[in-house]
Amino acid sequence: MSEIIKVQKGTKDILPQDIAVWHKMEAAALEIFTRAGYKEIRTPIFEATELFQRGVGDTTDIVNKEMYTFEKSERSLTLRPENTAGVVRSYIENGMHKLSAPVKLWYKGPMFRYERPQAGRQRQFHQVGIEMFGIKEPSADAEVILLALNYLKQLGLPNLSVELNTLGCAKCRKEFRALLIETLRPHYEKLCEDCKARFEKNPLRLLDCKNESCKAIFALPEIQQVIQSDFTCPDCSLHFEQLKSYLDNLNVNYKINKLLVRGLDYYNRTVFEIKSENLGSQNAVCGGGRYDTLVEQLGGEPTPAIGWAMGMERLAALLPEINNDKLDIYVVSDNKLETLKLVERLRALNYNVDFDMAGKKFVKQLEKAAKTAHFAIILGEDEINGEYLTLKNLKTAEQTQFPLTNLSDFESRTYKFISTNSSEWIQSKLSMLASGFGM
Repeated sequence: MSEIIKVQKGTKDILPQDIAVWHKMEAAALEIFTRAGYKEIRTPIFEATELFQRGVGDTTDIVNKEMYTFEKSERSLTLRPENTAGVVRSYIENGMHKLSAPVKLWYKGPMFRYERPQAGRQRQFHQVGIEMFGIKEPSADAEVILLALNYLKQLGLPNLSVELNTLGCAKCRKEFRALLIETLRPHYEKLCEDCKARFEKNPLRLLDCKNESCKAIFALPEIQQVIQSDFTCPDCSLHFEQLKSYLDNLNVNYKINKLLVRGLDYYNRTVFEIKSENLGSQNAVCGGGRYDTLVEQLGGEPTPAIGWAMGMERLAALLPEINNDKLDIYVVSDNKLETLKLVERLRALNYNVDFDMAGKKFVKQLEKAAKTAHFAIILGEDEINGEYLTLKNLKTAEQTQFPLTNLSDFESRTYKFISTNSSEWIQSKLSMLASGFGM
């Protein structure tokens, strides 16, 4: 026997028994985002490596350590580690700047990063996210934060908190950067290697470091005094104050976290995270912010923009299991032709229906029906010869017979029988189909 080839480290199969949770996340995304005027976009899984080097930033862990890059026909290509850069590339390439602002887009799909697998984090993982282009006012910031909370609320996630910060613009950050470097310089040798590499080029990223020795340095009083200082220019300060006013009036609970800078170089002004207490130390379920210079940086016209992304594996870990995989009806019969005809008719009426294909005996078919379905239709020789069906409630064992001389009568009576002899779940499901039965 050949050696079994196993799934690669950092990747997971999403199995049939788990897929209902994913369907729930995807359906909620379509519903919530469409309601807010967002249109779905699907970008390629791989892009030119330069897109992420220029867009995400060459000082980030993503670009330096985590990208899956390969050469093909003398071109450097990379599996997407995040989707904002790809959406911006598509926005520019397809002339979306000509559309009336705001341009609202949402996406879902797999991303790829080479990092140590841990709870809720894989090397192939999935994200759902939104991007809004063309609006510089803080009302856009408020909407995307609200939309994230509404999506999580739709999924029923508890124990959520919002953390908020402003990074200012390039001009007002210049003085802060210089002061931060000057204050940290006496502690340079105690910084981790990543922080040393970022020290001159992107010192704000030091605040995102998870190394405990670096966090201890940032907690020193003289460093905290710099971090907690208000370095933003009047325009950036006003933008942040207006955003907080929106959130206050919309009853959004949040706290200011001056250490929140996010891990990507393209952010400016507003950055935020939504966290769940149920995930332990790696507790962020949503992260995002403004990236008002990225479109221009990637070759487009100057365009304000804001967005966020959520890891779907982390969301799935927070959601309860969904056990709704039972069929509506299982047909028990030895007559394959008549069974196929009946099954096709029932499926056309939006019932979830299956039948035995393995030639099992009647009693075995009934046993399988009891395990896999809410109801069984018995189609034996007596039923076929007598032109009727037997419908059995597999929970209560109650059963009734329907003549087949009038199929529409069968459909109507089947609906009435099921809707009065079933659980609330199937009542809700089948009530949606009543119009299909001519009632």
